Amino acid sequence: MSSPRHDALINMFADRPQLAVEILRDFMGVDLPDTLLWVEKTTFNTRRSDDIEADLVITLGPPQSPPVHAIILEIQQDKTKDARQFARYAAALWLMLGCDVSVLVVCPDRVVAAHYAQPIESGLTGYRLRPWVLGPDEIPAIVDPQEAAAHIDLAAMSVMVHGRDRKVVEAFTAALADVTDEHSPDYYEYAYSMSVPEIRRLMEEIMKSASTQWPVYSPFAREHFGRGLAQGKAEGKTEGKAEEAVRLLLLVLDARGLDVPEDARAQITACADIAQLEAWTTRAATAQTLQDLFDEPDAQRR
Repeated sequence: MSSPRHDALINMFADRPQLAVEILRDFMGVDLPDTLLWVEKTTFNTRRSDDIEADLVITLGPPQSPPVHAIILEIQQDKTKDARQFARYAAALWLMLGCDVSVLVVCPDRVVAAHYAQPIESGLTGYRLRPWVLGPDEIPAIVDPQEAAAHIDLAAMSVMVHGRDRKVVEAFTAALADVTDEHSPDYYEYAYSMSVPEIRRLMEEIMKSASTQWPVYSPFAREHFGRGLAQGKAEGKTEGKAEEAVRLLLLVLDARGLDVPEDARAQITACADIAQLEAWTTRAATAQTLQDLFDEPDAQRR
């Protein structure tokens, strides 16, 4: 709130901004550069002109209420990103939400993880951020299928990091059959996409021997599951045509007033040979008895 004292102090420092420097440097021991001073606009936003966009932001708290905590998730595969950006993200989100913020950096590479695990000097005195870093050493090698099923997302990351161990991949693929989560078919794809070619080949080898085919879309799945899917569709179309041919044949017989006993009806409905059904339907148009339907043309001529 403005007051005469407030305004006077502001005006004094505005008239001689060097005063602020002298107080910080001479009275408080703050190391400040010896350079020109400028009085800037007092209105500024909390970000630069470029957008601040993290990989993922998660808030914790009851619905329709201010969040009680926020998590910024960043995936880093190399050391190219300036770690000070994480400090910017945390500060901007704290200003926007008014709650504490944690920064979680996931690094599949051990060297990269070590790089980002260091405290981050933001450039703002007194503001140092230490992000939480999840690297290969923090991701367990899960070899128990029950444990993998209980933590299928962590098991997928375990494949990414430790998948050269066959037991890890076997536990993961076995767990897929026991996972009831609606997103369970996606986990194979996550693990496959996150892994290096050597681990992918091992996953393909193990999945080929599995009895369950998964509706997933990796190159391996497109080849193997997709082949079965196409075959199933083709079989379904053939079965549908046969059912229609049976229906048509029975309609013709009914229209001709020919009685169809149960054994003959069972023989007709059990037939999946479309060519045979079409031949019977053609004969049904002129048959005098039901036996004429099943007799071959040569037998009828004799």
